[in-house]
Amino acid sequence: MKELNIDARVDNLNKVLEFTDRELEELDCPVKVQIQIDVAVEEIFVNIASYAYGDGSGEANITIEHTEDNSTVSITFKDQGIPYNPLEKEDPDVTLSAEQREIGGLGIYMVKKSMDDVIYRHENGSNILTLVKKLSA
Repeated sequence: MKELNIDARVDNLNKVLEFTDRELEELDCPVKVQIQIDVAVEEIFVNIASYAYGDGSGEANITIEHTEDNSTVSITFKDQGIPYNPLEKEDPDVTLSAEQREIGGLGIYMVKKSMDDVIYRHENGSNILTLVKKLSA
């Protein structure tokens, strides 16, 4: 398991992506899958940085684990911000035009569609969101 503790600020996104990409490259992750993971990591981290702590500040803890055979990776985000389960938000109606759709929700929808599983729990005062992705292209 690899771990990164970082201030939950949008300007730290590149450090988060560098951490994630370094681990994925060690696992020989296909480029297409790595791009999907990067988009999901960006969405989740930016949401934490933008909303989890309101006007205050805090940290994000990111861990990366993989199965013994390196076929699946799990990336877990943990923060002590405002309790919020993004999976409870209703999926946007993607059949509507951009002008007709309500603002918000498209990012987490894309995360749910591109990952093999997305799991949320609130435990000991922490939001814990795990992205699970098979590494086969």
